[in-house]
Formats: sequence, C-alpha cells, structure tokens
Amino acid sequence: MPYNNTPIAPSQEVTGTVSLPLARVKKIINVDPDTGNCSNNAAFCITVATEMFLQHLVEQSYTQVKTEHTQKPRRNIQYRDVANAVARVENLEFLSDVVPRTVSYKQHKQKLAKEANNPAAGNGQSTLDRHVGSKEAQATNGASDVMMGMDTWILLGICGYSLEITNRT
Repeated sequence: MPYNNTPIAPSQEVTGTVSLPLARVKKIINVDPDTGNCSNNAAFCITVATEMFLQHLVEQSYTQVKTEHTQKPRRNIQYRDVANAVARVENLEFLSDVVPRTVSYKQHKQKLAKEANNPAAGNGQSTLDRHVGSKEAQATNGASDVMMGMDTWILLGICGYSLEITNRT
C-alpha cells in the first residue's frame, strides 16, 4: 500500500470543517465514564483543539529532525523525534510519562547493575525500593491495578501516524 506523503496545509483559521472524523471523536468522548452527553459544538471544539495540539506536536518533532540532520533532514517523523521534542520543549513536558525516550537494553541493564551495586545510604532512611517486594506492597498492588484499568486510551490516526494519549486519574 503506497504511503500518502503529500502534506496537507493546515488552515490558519477555523472554517467549520475538521480533518478528524467528528463522529469518532464523539465516540471517544462518550467512552469516558466521567463525561456525560457531549453536544456537537463541544465535540467540534475538542476536535479543533486536538488538531491544533497535534499540529504543534508534529512541528516541534520536525524541528528535532531538522536539528539532528542538518545536511538533509528526513521527510518522516519517527518515535525518537517525538520523544526528543517532548523531552526538550517545555510546554510538551507533561507528555514525558506517555512518550518516554527509548533506552537500549544494554543501557538499561547497566543502570540496573549500578543500582544493585549502590544500595541506599545507611542514614536510617528507607527508600521505596526496599518495600517493592514486601507484603505491604503486594497487599496494595490490587488497588493500583484497578486505577491502571481506568485509564482512557485514545488513538488518533493522522496521515498514517498514530498518537497515544493517556488520561490518568
């Protein structure tokens, strides 16, 4: 299947039409148990705001592509570009838990070995690492699993890309 790489110029003003399917956005809004019925005007406003947010995120991600590859930047945006934009741009910092930077297995293994060799200082204070395997943690683990099950996952397909947004309560 050929890729549709032709860019769609974003409109500078709200014209009354949106690129995202309004019915699907309304379905996604209605899936959340915290929201009641959503009017068409509210769904339209949320759709326009989502498009503006995605446009900003993609622009910042492409800026990261241009800074990495100064001779000839790539035409496509990869996950690492979005993760770099989230890490470097201040107003995207709230997405750092949702879009973390990738770490190679070797780096992760070295980090775990370093933490295992360097236990917490013996100043009388305990850390959470000591309580992870304890019976207290196992007893409260069920409650955190319930909270994780209440997350709302939204997948929006834009030009062949998908963005995952998580709403954690």
